[in-house]
Amino acid sequence: MHTVRVWDLPTRAFHWLLAAAVIGMVVTAKVGGNWMVWHLRLGHVVLALLLFRVLWGFVGGHWSRFSNFVYGPRALWRYLRGQAPAEHQMGHSPLGALSVFALLAALSLQVGTGLMSDDEIAFFGPLVRFVDGSTVSQATDFHKALGQWLVLGLVALHVVAILVYQFGKRQDLIGPMLHGDKAAPLPSPATRDGAAQRWLGAVLALLASTVAYLVHGLGAG
Repeated sequence: MHTVRVWDLPTRAFHWLLAAAVIGMVVTAKVGGNWMVWHLRLGHVVLALLLFRVLWGFVGGHWSRFSNFVYGPRALWRYLRGQAPAEHQMGHSPLGALSVFALLAALSLQVGTGLMSDDEIAFFGPLVRFVDGSTVSQATDFHKALGQWLVLGLVALHVVAILVYQFGKRQDLIGPMLHGDKAAPLPSPATRDGAAQRWLGAVLALLASTVAYLVHGLGAG
């Protein structure tokens, strides 16, 4: 077996920060009241994380780049039949890639509609004043109903899949996302995770955070 660095530090930090932020958003939304202030703040944290992940998907480490886990129907079918090549088990598998893209899309929709939502009590998104009333109403309805259940459902499926692989198939998915390394039966490309890569991640994170902060400031403009 060969030890390969699969997940770089920026990818691992993104993963766990996103998980914590989503949990925080769900809790603050359910509690309501004054906690909605934190719900809005966490929404902007998620926005910054999503923006970072899009950028990192083009310039990040080998296994974090979109180009290395975008699979076609044939690759997915071969994976489901147990005929996938070994490299499809290193980073995101074809099935795992579908889960990742679905979660990113659902969270983007939820954040986007949240920015245009208005509960007509104490909470309104920073983009409300830029869209008409009909759009605000539709965004609010989606955000409070279908959107949240879509995110919760995908998160639940994601967690169940991890547990199945972790304990059913004896494939460690949690460990590599903590320390970055994965055991491979054959030599595989290692992701870059040196000081230069981490500084690049920090710069992009700062850029994404700045954009999210500016969006937040639109509500006070």
